[in-house]
Amino acid sequence: MIIQAPYLVFLGDATDKLSIKMAQGVADWRAQLCIGETSVPGCTVTTGLEQMDIPRAAKLGAKTFVLGFANSGGYLEAKWVPYIQEALKHGMDVVSGLHDKLTDVSDIRQMAQSLGRQLIDIRHPSEKFKTGTGKERVGKRLLTVGTDCSVGKMYTSLAIEKHLKAQGVSASIKATGQCGILIAGGGVAIDCVAADFISGAVEQLSPDADSTHWDIIEGQGSLSHPAFAGVSLGLLHGAQPDALVVCHAMSRNHMRGLPHQSLPTIIDTIRLNEQAARLTNPNAKVIGISVNTSSVSEEDGIAFCQALSQELNMPCVDPLRMGVATLLESLAL
Repeated sequence: MIIQAPYLVFLGDATDKLSIKMAQGVADWRAQLCIGETSVPGCTVTTGLEQMDIPRAAKLGAKTFVLGFANSGGYLEAKWVPYIQEALKHGMDVVSGLHDKLTDVSDIRQMAQSLGRQLIDIRHPSEKFKTGTGKERVGKRLLTVGTDCSVGKMYTSLAIEKHLKAQGVSASIKATGQCGILIAGGGVAIDCVAADFISGAVEQLSPDADSTHWDIIEGQGSLSHPAFAGVSLGLLHGAQPDALVVCHAMSRNHMRGLPHQSLPTIIDTIRLNEQAARLTNPNAKVIGISVNTSSVSEEDGIAFCQALSQELNMPCVDPLRMGVATLLESLAL
């Protein structure tokens, strides 16, 4: 898989900031690869990139049109097909992180073939996976887990990798979702792996390494989310983590997409994840809490983290506002 930069990210008519996390992620972590964003009337959110239309982006050298939005179910709506075709006509490849495949839409597939353009469905792994074994592997691993979906597991993982590398520690991000794959340039979209092979896919994604090397494995879903707990459990078993970081978002009052489902407590989340992780690593341990405090002021966010740290007797930070140094103090680096 070769994704050519620079990217033009497409937001469609999104109105929910969380729904453009693929676009926002690449804008935040790989801004140097982005030429701008484009959207249609009705869109009320932005990544902060320069707004431009497809023809202008092409003139400026855009090579890849990134579908930067997501919807429940990950389906490709027919209304977006003309925009994809326009990008193809202007010389761009197209990247999608949706469950629906670009290559399954005949009008898109035929145009891409005639123009010699790539259609890259990064949510659909082409590798063959084996079932997990649970055998001990050399190297060190940290996995981010969550109280809910979309709470900052990817951002926390990327912040930890960046910090470790800045400290001269050997570390690699291991992406497990479509957004992380676009940012990292590789990985496995774990929610599209058949259930029997999830743990094996993570073992393959994070194989034996040098004894001092850290793989930072991006988490998915939540053990407490009725829709996605299966993926979260397979990740825990395959990651065989030495360290776990619990991610949480302030101001949530129910599980994302499920108004009838209450959020778990952070203490329950710690207990559930440590218990599940210890099937393949008896020494797995939560080392700290990462909180997305973007819903409140920086002052209130820091105060919340400090209070939670005292309550739980472990470090608690917002990685974007406070950094992750204290989060990693207990690791033998």
